Parts: sequence; C-alpha cells; structure tokens
Amino acid sequence: MTIILGAIFLLILFSAFFSGSETALTAASRPLMHQLEQSGEDSRAGVVNRLLDSKERLIGAILLGNNLVNILASALATSVMIEMFGETGVVWATLTMTVVVLIFAEIMPKTFAIQNANRMALAIAPIMKVLVYLLAPITMTTQFIVAGTLRLFGAGQSEDGGQSAEELRGAINLHDAQNDEAISQERTMLHSILDLNEVEVGEIMTHRKAVVMIDADLPAEEMVEQVLDSPFTRIPVYRGDPDNIIGILHAKALLRAIRAQRGELTELKIEELAAKTWFIPEATTLLGQLEAFRARREHFAVVVDEYGSVMGIVTLEDILEEIVGDIEDEHDDTVEGVQPQADGTYIVDGVVTIRDLNREFEWRLPDEEASTIAGLLLHEARRIPEVGQIFHFFGFRFEVRARKRNQITSIRVFPPESD
Repeated sequence: MTIILGAIFLLILFSAFFSGSETALTAASRPLMHQLEQSGEDSRAGVVNRLLDSKERLIGAILLGNNLVNILASALATSVMIEMFGETGVVWATLTMTVVVLIFAEIMPKTFAIQNANRMALAIAPIMKVLVYLLAPITMTTQFIVAGTLRLFGAGQSEDGGQSAEELRGAINLHDAQNDEAISQERTMLHSILDLNEVEVGEIMTHRKAVVMIDADLPAEEMVEQVLDSPFTRIPVYRGDPDNIIGILHAKALLRAIRAQRGELTELKIEELAAKTWFIPEATTLLGQLEAFRARREHFAVVVDEYGSVMGIVTLEDILEEIVGDIEDEHDDTVEGVQPQADGTYIVDGVVTIRDLNREFEWRLPDEEASTIAGLLLHEARRIPEVGQIFHFFGFRFEVRARKRNQITSIRVFPPESD
C-alpha cells in the first residue's frame, strides 16, 4: 500500500506538470519568445516557438500524458479504497481524487503557470520537446481520427492563424496605462500606423482655402516678396485660375536664381524655376502616398477631386504628423484651433479635423462621413445651422458659436463627462 500511495503521489505531480505546461505554453508571449530567439538571448525560446508552431501536436501530447496519469492515479486510489472500505471505497476514491486532482493537479499549477507563463514556458520547453517527439505516433493517430470526425460534421476548417488588424488594435488597447503619458502616446502612434491604409489624403490635406499660392503673372519683385513672407519652402504657382497650377516653387531654387542673377529680379522667370506639379486623387490612402513619396523622393503633392479641381495639398510632414502628432511645437500639448475651457468644454475651430480631436482627447467621434468637426456637424444636422443652435449626437453636445456665410467657424463641444 505504501508503494501504491507513493505512485499516486508521483502521478499527481506528473498531472500538475502537464496542466502547468499546457497553461504556460499557451499563455506565453509569442512576441517576447520571437524577440528572445532573434536576439539569441535564450536558445530555449526557439524551442517554445517550434512547439507553438505545431500547437495541435503539443496539445495532443499534453492531454494524452495528463489523462494517462490522472486515470492511472484514480485507478490505483480506487483499488486502495476498496481494500480499506469495501465496495463503498469507490465513492470515497472518487471524492478524494476529485478534490486532490482539482486542487493540486489543476488549479494550483495552472495558477502558478499563468503568473509565471514566460519563465515557466522556457523552463519546460526542452522536456516537452522530448515528450512531443516520443508521443508523436499516438498524437498523430488521434489527430487523424479527430480531423476525420470533424469533417463529418462540417467543422474541419480551421480559422486563419494570421493576426488581423483588429486583433492588433485589441492588443494595443489591452496595454492600457492611463496615468503614463508616454505609454498613452505610444498607443496612439500604433493606432495611427494601423490606420494609414484606411485614411485617405483628403482627410488630412491642407484645404485650398488655407494654401499659400503665387500668381505667375505678378511682377517678379512681388513674387519674391510673397515667398519671403511665407513660412513655407514649397509654394504652388498658378496662372489665371488657382485650379491652373503650373508648378511648385521651392524657396531654395528661388534664392539660387537670385544669386545667379546678382539680385536683378527683372530677369527672373519664376515659371522656369518651378518644379513639375504632382497631382494625386483625394482617395489615395496615406500608406500608398507615403510609399509614393519615398519612391519619388518628393515631399509635396497637390490633391484633386474626381473632376480635376484642386482640393488642397498634402506633404510628407502631414503624413508623419498623423503618426507622431503635431511636430511644429514640441511644447504644445493641445491641437491647434482648440481652446479648453474651465468648465470642461472646448472651443473648437470648424476646420479642426476629427482625427486630431480623437487622437488628442481619446474621443470616438466618427470620421467616415466628414473629416472636420464642422463637416460632422453639417452631416448630422442635415442643414446649415444658425449661431446659437445646439445639437446632441454621439454622446456629445455641440453649440454653434460663429458662422461665416455658410461655413461654421467656431463650435463649443461638450464632451459626455462635462455635459
């Protein structure tokens, strides 16, 4: 009986090992294991990755070993209890082994494995590699039977093992650290990277009303004065109609020409200095445009609509700002055009984009139908509102503060927590 009790004790330990191994290997961080393998910091990480690559064989081997030791331990315990208590020993054996297996072979090892998943996965990986190899004939046979049975019921197709963008978004959101500004900024940047292939340049472009342009028919002196007064280095040049952009003038090219002419501005031909205009459709995605900027080694493009009319401009800096945020003023924590108020509301210019507001204040205003806050208000109101009108939608309250003709120029936004 002492030998049998000792055997039961060892079998419970084996059961705890299999239970803990299953939890540790399935809960281990795949990105961390991949990084450890790539960096060569721990060779056992490669073993973990290979085991997880063939997860069906791994789970099959673990379940086979776990069920084997549990059934054998229960059988030995039943024989001991029958010898001690007769036929009622079966009941006592069932109750005793249920409690022992549940506590010491399931809950305790799995709890420890969850709390120390990566460390335990690295520790048991070499042992599990050997067990998976030894039990391979049996596990492959069981997999064949399981796969055939599932196909009979039409459940043989497995889900795509790739990680979708939505899964990545969920993983990013799980890494929540609201009190850590650095972590919050990193989370916002990662979300912006995932959105590059979904956001169009029309949503982030500088609208034509805010674009600085130069008329090619102006005298050279006046054109040079406008370039020097402008804070931008690349300026579109048009002739007659702003839709008729004939080139992009670079301030450096202009300065070189002035030096070559020894200051004689009358001989300058701005049209010859301007580079060829690069027109792109407003439906171009940010990811596609970023790749195009890199391929063409250009930083500036003019956005046009389906009729060929100029909508605005987009630059490489605009796309980078979609990822890292505003890079013009490193000391400015708020979106340009937004004035926080003491009562928790915000005075927002109508041209401020919804994406900037969502990113800065972690709001969830939709940007599918409109790119600016004024556009969203017009879309939801279905009319041009009057000054003083208040609208409620998406949990926010919007009060129209100013309007210039048909353009909403200022809105007071009441977030849900301040309304």
